[in-house]
Amino acid sequence: MKAKLLVYALPALILVTIHLSEAQQPKKISRIVYVTAAPLSAMEYRIEAFRQGLRELGYIEGKNVIIALRAADGKLDRLPPLMGELVREKVDIIVAAGAAVTRPAKDVTSTIPIVMAQDPDPVANGFVASLARPGGNITGLSTFRPELSGKRLELLKEVIPKLSRVAVFGTSTTLDSTQALRETELAAGVLKVQLQYLDVLDPKDFESAFRAAVKERADAVLWVVSGALTTQRARIVDIAARSRLPVIYELPSWVEAGGLMSYGVNLADLDRRAAWYVDKILKGMRPADLPVEQPKKLEFVINLKAAKQIGVTIPPNVLARADKVIK
Repeated sequence: MKAKLLVYALPALILVTIHLSEAQQPKKISRIVYVTAAPLSAMEYRIEAFRQGLRELGYIEGKNVIIALRAADGKLDRLPPLMGELVREKVDIIVAAGAAVTRPAKDVTSTIPIVMAQDPDPVANGFVASLARPGGNITGLSTFRPELSGKRLELLKEVIPKLSRVAVFGTSTTLDSTQALRETELAAGVLKVQLQYLDVLDPKDFESAFRAAVKERADAVLWVVSGALTTQRARIVDIAARSRLPVIYELPSWVEAGGLMSYGVNLADLDRRAAWYVDKILKGMRPADLPVEQPKKLEFVINLKAAKQIGVTIPPNVLARADKVIK
């Protein structure tokens, strides 16, 4: 009888021992690194949106996840060695704030998952094989911002009915700007607007670009400068105001800093969605099997203070379409 009881009790004892052993093992805390080319101070709203997204999914910093922040402060040559450090540290996931970060991350690792918080065209950039089937260690969100440049030109035309010449500020060394210029040229042909392209390769080019636009009698400016260069929003919107040129930007943060208006993707919403990708990867899914998501939320923001400062009147029908009006 005792022998039989031992036979039945032994498996149960083994199971209890296994469970106790597992309970005593500390759970691994995943390390996520959010990397941006811009200074952290310029990215606070996006980083907080990412953190909020993780909180909504049940993650608690310090308990089941660690979020580390890294920034190149606008100096892109810092990114390759920074990515090398992250690979050596064997972080669990790299969250790339933009294409300027995704490229050096891709160059140094094909194993650590990379989540794009936003990218204008990840297929053309060579980051993924297709939106539906990324096929590697990179996935995330696409902004398709270049396709919105034509709409921005239309909005300028509505605000300034006599619009005939627009200065396009872009960065020729980035794919974003070259794609945006193509879209803008198509819209300009329909709207009968002449374009003046001004290449901005360095922050020191801002003043000279505005001077050139004024000299050539531009009626307005379409801003598609590389995001890595736009770390001095307050200075730039001040130059625009002094030049008395209406400028339309891509992001609401420019309008909140004193710019006239913006139309584009809500980047904070994309950062919040990036948390969903992090969650799926931590739960075992491969980036190759997670389709790249396209933007779902666009925003049109107008600053009436800025309009008054440069003597521009925003038509009521345009104001009515704005998602946000700063008075």
